[in-house]
This record gives sequence, structure tokens and C-alpha cells, in this order.
Amino acid sequence: MTDPATEPTTHLNRSLIILGVAISLMHIWFNVVTVLSSLWQNSLHFAGFALMASLVYPLRRNPTIAWRALDILLGLIAAGSALYLIAMEDAIYARGVRMLPGEWVAGIILILCALEFTRRVAGWFIPVLIMIALSYVSWWGSKISGVFKFAGLSPETILFRSVYGDDALFGTIAGISSTYVFMFILFGAFLLRSGAGEFVIDLARAVAGRMVGGPGLVAVMASGLMGTISGSAVANTASTGVITIPLMKRAGFPAKFAAGVEAAASTGGQLMPPIMGAGAFVMATYTQISYNIIVVVSILPAILYFAAVGFFVRIEAKRSHVDALDTEEVSAIEVFKKGGIVFLLPIGVLIGLLIYGFTPTYAAGISILAVIVSSWFSANKMGPKAIIEAMAMGAKNMVMTAILLCSVGLIVNVIATAGVGNTFSLMINEWAGHSLVIAIALIALASLVLGMGLPVTAAYIVLGTLSAPALQALISDGLLVNALVNGQIPETAKAIFMLVAPDQLAEIGNPMTTAAARAIVDAVPVDMAGMVREAVLTPHALTYALLSAHLIVFWLSQDSNVTPPVALAAFTGAAIAGTKPMATGLQSWKLAKGLYIIPLLFAYTPFIGGSWIDDFTIFFFALFGLYAFAAALEGFMEARVNLPVRLLSVGCAVALLWPASVWVHLVGLIVLIVLFMGSFRKSRRETAAV
Repeated sequence: MTDPATEPTTHLNRSLIILGVAISLMHIWFNVVTVLSSLWQNSLHFAGFALMASLVYPLRRNPTIAWRALDILLGLIAAGSALYLIAMEDAIYARGVRMLPGEWVAGIILILCALEFTRRVAGWFIPVLIMIALSYVSWWGSKISGVFKFAGLSPETILFRSVYGDDALFGTIAGISSTYVFMFILFGAFLLRSGAGEFVIDLARAVAGRMVGGPGLVAVMASGLMGTISGSAVANTASTGVITIPLMKRAGFPAKFAAGVEAAASTGGQLMPPIMGAGAFVMATYTQISYNIIVVVSILPAILYFAAVGFFVRIEAKRSHVDALDTEEVSAIEVFKKGGIVFLLPIGVLIGLLIYGFTPTYAAGISILAVIVSSWFSANKMGPKAIIEAMAMGAKNMVMTAILLCSVGLIVNVIATAGVGNTFSLMINEWAGHSLVIAIALIALASLVLGMGLPVTAAYIVLGTLSAPALQALISDGLLVNALVNGQIPETAKAIFMLVAPDQLAEIGNPMTTAAARAIVDAVPVDMAGMVREAVLTPHALTYALLSAHLIVFWLSQDSNVTPPVALAAFTGAAIAGTKPMATGLQSWKLAKGLYIIPLLFAYTPFIGGSWIDDFTIFFFALFGLYAFAAALEGFMEARVNLPVRLLSVGCAVALLWPASVWVHLVGLIVLIVLFMGSFRKSRRETAAV
């Protein structure tokens, strides 16, 4: 007999499963089977997740039937308003973009519902930001003075653009959410349900479990692989952390260090190709640069990030006398035989389809089928029940992201309408001078503030809209200065300098000093800067300047996962480890220093867009440079090191990471090897004495 107390919960779970499956099937239909107009697709996307948000995020905890009915009614009103407004689009245009009272009411209800559901899934930060943005273009923008003064728009224009604009509620960002992001979260849900998560943990244990500091290295490796599946640093921490954090604690790692390692490694999962937490697809949409290019250039930087976390793990393992994982022998071959096909076949199908030019959404849809087929060759065969559970899980995992990405469109629409992005970029250029380091520091600070209320994908979108143009300009101008210094100015481009630098025309095309080249670049008017860059720099250089700028912003947008006072992934790890959240956040922030160092390589070296020789040379020396940095920060290599050695280690890190000649890198590497060997001998002596 059914317990009356559990009956409402049972009905809710059934409703969520039915709705989740319906939403997943709808997305598969319009992403793989048919083609809908973007407005219809995005409005259906919002409508489905608004209804699901009303169930997953109720107004009150443990609501009564009456409150639950109110939640469902609000979800239905939000969904109905969205679909009604899209259905009326042609009629509104036919009237000369004039909205009738019914459309006014539906539009206002739609925006209020978007604000309310955004508040429910992520708190007050984003709704307040949206209200500030909308009031700026309607009212207070006209009351201020200076570069941000805006004449203001009529309420009807604001409402129309908020719904139908290219960057609005159902605009580009909602399109990214309804296509790439949803399909890959659904793909991840199928992988997890098929047992691929267990394979990842087992494989990491087989490969790294017997090494020094094995449990920590297992966390690093497992989180990197799991990042291909989950698409979320917090979800990554929660899923692998329940296994790796107790494992690390049992082996002898300090509890807060164990939680910090899991958070830092899980954050790196968003940087690991081929999916990059859907970041690669968002970036491809924004930059119009091929997905394949973005993934290929991201492989070596991602490996560097995980290597940096691994260096901290090894150093702490030596300091805390952590040895192997346990007495259990786990064979990698056995792990592959047991469940490798469930993970490798779908990922292989996905990568293969993407390389051969299929759209990411189509590739994700076929890869979901590959997950189901591959599961039939494992112990965890997916039948109808498992498929239904995976579809429901994927939709439920997407609720927060879908609501946030649609709602963030209201902010981006204001930024585009008022030209705030261009103004903000010019301000970054002015504040930073010619220093990319200062510009990156400013963007990192802005990212941390945005990260207090936005998930990393949404933070990247907002931050990229505001600051990527400034970074692109600084990187391009650096290339332009180098071209002038080396006299590498095409004959066809010399004519343009008659307009911007007629006094130096005789020297253009001949080698000159950096100061002289910088003076010429500074003399270029802002409205002609793009024209000069296009005339002097190759399309390849311009493309990779753009990509470098967006990768810098994308990497920096991850910092809210591990940086106090936000540190969402670190706080999740702290809950598992039973440690203080803020102390754990500080640990994860220290361990994730690659988030700040590696973007400097994007900015100052040809790590993005250089030749293969350049890329691997930079990678090789940077690998040792990151170890030198970790050793200097920790004051430990194979044994404790004194202050002079730490300072020398800092010098080695600079010599290996800074864009200098190969000879400088080699000197830094030799000194580092000498320091390491000295530390190794000291460790042997201390071990022998014990």
C-alpha cells in the first residue's frame, strides 16, 4: 500500500521524469531530425525549462499541494507567454513593430518570470543585474554624464528587443544553450548512466594509483577525464570527489588539501578537449573560428594545467610521506576489458564526426546512440528504463544552465544595444596602457566578481562580450609593433601609413626601435586601428589574436570555481572532506595557479597559432617552469628547500615561462635540474637517517 506521506513526492518524481524525457526528445528532434527557426527553437527551449524549473526549484521548501500548484501555474504562464509572443512575431512586424495590449502583458509576464526563475536557480545577483541593465537603457542612462551616457529607449522598444533581439532572451546565447550545451549535457548524462564514470575512476587508479602521491594523481586524472562527461566543475567535484577525497585522506594527505586538489582538478575538466564544458562550442559560435581549431590548440594548455596540479600533489605527497594508493593491484588492461568500450567508443565517435565536419549537435546525437550500443557490450546494458532515466537526468542537470543562459541574454542585449562593450574595451585599453598583464589582471578581477552570480559559461559570455575586443586589440597591436620593428610591412600596406604616420613614412618597411614602432601604433586613430591591423597582419595572425583573447577570457572565467569568496567547486569538496569552506577555497586557489599563468603564454608567446615546433618548445619549457613555480611556492621539492633555493626556483620559473630565447630557457632548466638533484640527495639522506 502506498504511504500517503510519500505520495506527493512519488507524483513529483514521475512528473519530472515525464517532463524531462519530453524535453530531451524535443531537443533531439529539433537538433538532429529537423530544422526550426531559431526563435521557435529557443522559445521552446525556455518554455520547457521554465516549466521544469517550477518543479525542481519550488518557491518554498517542502511545499504544500497549494504552493506546488502555484509553482506549476507560474511555469505554465511563463511557457505560454514565451510561445504566444513568438507566434505573434509576424503580426507585430506587420503592424510596423507595434505591440497590442495582450502582447505587452505577455512580454512583461515573460521577463518577470525569467527574473523569478533566475532568482530561484542562482540567487539575487543576476536578476538585480538584469534590472539594472534594463533600467539603464530606459531611464538612468540618460541621467548620467560621461562615456556611458545613453539617450534611452521607449518601453515598447526595450520590450521588443528583449524578446526578439539577436542577443536577447531568445537570441544567440539561448541558441547556444538549446543546441550545443543541452546536447552535450545530455550526452554526459548517457555516459554517466552507462557506467563510464566508474571506468574513469578505475582507469585513473590503474594508471596513477601506485605512484608517489597516487590518490591525488588519481583525482587529477579522473577529473580531467570526467570533465569530458559532466560539463560542470561542481558536478565533477561531487561525482569523483566522493571517491577520491576519502582516498586521499586515507593515504595521508591533509583533508583540506585533498578537497582543494579535487576542486582544482575538476575545474580543469572544463578546459579539457574535446568538449571543454561546452566552452569550445560557445567560443566557436562567438568567434566564427572552427571548433576543430579551438580543440586542437587547447590540448597542450590543458595538459599543462593538469601537470601543474599534479606537481603540487607530488610535492605534498613527499612532504606528507604519502606513498601508493593501497595494496590492491588494478590492471589498466583489465579496466579496459571491463568497461573501456563504454567510454572510448562514444568519445571516439564524437571526435570522429566533429573532425569530419558534422555539426556538434548532430555529432552529439549520434554519439548518444553510440553510448547505448556500446553499453550492450558491457555489464551495464542500457535498456528502455536506463534510456528514460538518462534523458530525465540530462534535462534535470540542464535546468539551471538553461534558465541562466536565456536570462543572461537580457544583459548581453543591453550591452550590444548601448555599445557598453566597446566602451568597456576602450577603458581597459586606457587603464592597461600597453600592458597585457594589467589588462589580464583587470579581466581576472571582473571575472571573479561576475563568477559570484554566474556559472562559468555565462560568465565567459558576458566577460567575452565586454573585454575580449580589448585583449584582441592589445595582442594585435603587439604583433603590429613587432612587424614594424622587423621591417615586415607589406608594400600594399605602406600607403595606409601616409594617413596615420606621414612623418615616419620613410622608415616604414625598415627595421626600427621598439619605441619608434610603438609611437607609430599609438598615433593610429581608434576608428582606423582595425583597418591598419588588417592591412599589415596576415589573416592567420588576426584569427589567432582573436582566439588567444577568447581563450584568455575563458580560462579566467573558471576562477570562481576555486577562488574565495565564491569557490563553488572548493566548497563542494569541503562538504565531502568535512573541512572549512574558506580554508579549502584558499587551497584550491593555490593549486589552480595554472588558470593565471597559462593565459600569459597565450598573450605573450606563439603558443596559440605558432608552428608545431613553437608549440612543443613552449610546452616543454613551460612544463618545467610550472614545476619550478610550484616548488618555490611550497618551499619543497623532494625535501624542504631554504629561502635562497626558493628564490632561485622563482628565477628558473621566470626563465622557463617568459618569452625569451631558447638559451635563456636552457639556463633556467639546467639550474632547476641542479636544484632538484640537490633536493633529491637531501631527501635520500633524511630517509637513510630515519
